[in-house]
Amino acid sequence: MMDKELRPKVGVGVIVFKDGKVLAGKRKSAHGDGEYAWPGGHLEYLESLEDCARREVREETGMEIDNIRFLRLANVIHYAPKHYIDIALIADWKHGVPKVMEPEKCENWSWYS
Repeated sequence: MMDKELRPKVGVGVIVFKDGKVLAGKRKSAHGDGEYAWPGGHLEYLESLEDCARREVREETGMEIDNIRFLRLANVIHYAPKHYIDIALIADWKHGVPKVMEPEKCENWSWYS
């Protein structure tokens, strides 16, 4: 039987659009340090994908989103030994100004063309 720690985790990333631009932040952690990424995190037990997207964007940026939709599913093994099933969603900005809510994980948030 496989050890629980060796099972893939489910990550949800959210590409937030506003005025033709997308939100991205420079990561500060062992997972993707120095890379630019959109807001996201782990799917919690019995949480819907839409609720996870709203929660993660709010927790990481302080913003609210709307019109959440599916983009893609990926099997990410690039960061081995970490293994993720990554679900990418697209959403529209609803309101708020992006703030770094988790400074230990993200250096900044900016809108990019």
